[in-house]
Amino acid sequence: MRPVVAFLLTLTVFVALSAIAAKAPDKIVFETKMGNVTFNHKAHVDRAGGKCETCHDKLFPQSRKPINFKQGMHKPAEKAQKSCGACHHPGGKAFETKGNCKKCHVRK
Repeated sequence: MRPVVAFLLTLTVFVALSAIAAKAPDKIVFETKMGNVTFNHKAHVDRAGGKCETCHDKLFPQSRKPINFKQGMHKPAEKAQKSCGACHHPGGKAFETKGNCKKCHVRK
């Protein structure tokens, strides 16, 4: 019986550590020629009431792989209401990109 308990304890610890390791970063920085964009993931999760499915996977892949949206941002994303443009478009839940460059792009 003890080997079973030891196995279950080991499995529980492994699952718990995997969950901690899989935690998304609070902020993600995208380097751009117009100034870096810092995406505050924690703030967006809080606004979504902790519901990851609000954005994942329909708008963004849930992955640690680099995200490259350079060709599909701003007008194309707003028009298609994809990626950031799903909320950030005229009349959307959040500010539109037009005229609000400095809200996302920060030059040092």
